[in-house]
Amino acid sequence: MKKYIIQDYPFTIRHLVKEEGGGYQIEYPDLPGCISDGESVNETIKNGRDAIQSWIETAEELGRPIPQP
Repeated sequence: MKKYIIQDYPFTIRHLVKEEGGGYQIEYPDLPGCISDGESVNETIKNGRDAIQSWIETAEELGRPIPQP
């Protein structure tokens, strides 16, 4: 199993307006569909790291390729 450095994956964070539930959303463009959210920027980044870990584990289980950052 190859080791992936979660912090190397670039991300974007955007503020969610009240109609979207508020808080922030993080998205990792190198990992299609890998997104998360949180109430603060720090919480959003923490949740995003958990999302990456889950994304990579699922891809490995399914035998799918994992893009490099």
